[in-house]
Amino acid sequence: MRTKEGSTYIEKVLNVWAIVLILWSVYRVTFKTDLPLWFDELIAKPLIFLLPLNFFIKRVEKKNFFSSVSLKKKNIWKEVAIGLILGLTFFVAGAVGTFIKQNSFVFDINNLFRGKNLFYFGFIAVATSISEEILSRGFVLKRLYQQSRNIYTSSFFASVLFFFLHVPILFTSNQLTGSLLLQIVLSDLVLSLAVSFLFIRRKSLVAPIIVHALYTLSLYFFI
Repeated sequence: MRTKEGSTYIEKVLNVWAIVLILWSVYRVTFKTDLPLWFDELIAKPLIFLLPLNFFIKRVEKKNFFSSVSLKKKNIWKEVAIGLILGLTFFVAGAVGTFIKQNSFVFDINNLFRGKNLFYFGFIAVATSISEEILSRGFVLKRLYQQSRNIYTSSFFASVLFFFLHVPILFTSNQLTGSLLLQIVLSDLVLSLAVSFLFIRRKSLVAPIIVHALYTLSLYFFI
């Protein structure tokens, strides 16, 4: 009976995720990359990603939204520090990759950031990571792990779902083609597995959000 109830509950969780994917796909197919980046990440994505979750958590689970997705204030500065240390690994890897492509290791900050506004893209990256991590880790992965208690299978499955969440943007952007598309797909999977393990170990969404934000920031500047 416990297994049957558990599978039914997980099916409901995955149905919510599927609704988000459908809505996000419709949005992407309709608007592609025509709308400003800030609108996508600050308005459209939070509405599409978080409203269905909030409805499910409040109406079905009858729980507090923030605690239910592991957004905690406890030890927050420690979580921030861990996130910054791990996230900088992704960011530095992106910078090194850029230097290798340019066949030059001379540090030129203007050339490195290609004239882009660091604070603007940093703000966008944080907004992106909050929406995606709440859905992928705080909602989906947390419930998969609570049912299976297997860190590997739950992290792998959540990472596959994380990848499918990015399919609409990957295949509606004219800039992502060929080897670059493959590079993004592989790096997304690596990121997802890394932050999934981190989330399960830390039981907090703060560090994964920061790691994800620095990874996204590296994409804006170096890809």
